[in-house]
Amino acid sequence: MISTHILDTVTGDPARDVDVRLERGDAGGWQLIDQGRTDGDGRLRFAITPSEWRAGAYRLIFAVAPCLGPDAFFPEITIAFHVADADRHHHVPLLLSRYGYTTYRGS
Repeated sequence: MISTHILDTVTGDPARDVDVRLERGDAGGWQLIDQGRTDGDGRLRFAITPSEWRAGAYRLIFAVAPCLGPDAFFPEITIAFHVADADRHHHVPLLLSRYGYTTYRGS
């Protein structure tokens, strides 16, 4: 249903062992849906059931300080997005550098 991949664009290496949380938003705030850690290739596929995955507001929270070091400018990165079609797989990559990041909707 949803996956991510983190690439360090300075070194060209995947960002390994990064903690990532997936949360869903509603009128009461944000609720943790799943969490995990990127693998040796910097990838994480969340293990959620189809009943947990539905249209709505979501966010991924990446704890990148251990990857970038204790003086990281962005110690945590939050990417909020909206799912309109829950039947479609969503891939949200993070391209990371010491003083910046970018993301996009992957396939």
